[in-house]
Amino acid sequence: MSSEVLFDKRKLKVSPLDIHLLGDRVLRQTAKRITKVDEEIRTLARQMLQTMYAADGIGLAAPQVAIAKQLIVIDVDPEEASNPPMVLVNPIIRNHSRDLSLGQEGCLSIPGVYLDVQRPELIEVAYKDDQGRPQRLVATDLLSRVIQHEMDHLAGVMFVDRVENSLLLNQALTKQGFAKRAVKPIAKT
Repeated sequence: MSSEVLFDKRKLKVSPLDIHLLGDRVLRQTAKRITKVDEEIRTLARQMLQTMYAADGIGLAAPQVAIAKQLIVIDVDPEEASNPPMVLVNPIIRNHSRDLSLGQEGCLSIPGVYLDVQRPELIEVAYKDDQGRPQRLVATDLLSRVIQHEMDHLAGVMFVDRVENSLLLNQALTKQGFAKRAVKPIAKT
């Protein structure tokens, strides 16, 4: 896959970027399209990957580190050095299956909260890679879920906004010290 990035997956002791938490206004801003994929964007992607690995994550969106740009990084197999991470610039879901699946999600911006979210099982996403080349990808299973989760961040949506079981949501947020008022429920699509 040409959208893969050669990257050292070693976990740093100190993260280069700060991950913002639920309740921070930067997480609710809409990210702007990236007009040019240049060295500045590639450096940001590397820093985001380092931050993601330091936090034991498998996906990170630029708004989570207070950068309102349409950039996400993903690595659904962070322990496997031979499986490179992905960088998606300006991702757009072009198509998705009607079949939905319920799966547990967590978020680096909401540590300790893991809840079920329903999403399309299969998506087709168009994006630019870290060299600015147009790419298309059909994703299923965990990769599909992670891409959709991270793309939500680009629109100012958090996974807890999609949780349907409000009792479990309130319990999980309270247990971890997050305010229920930080959730912005969205209508089912």
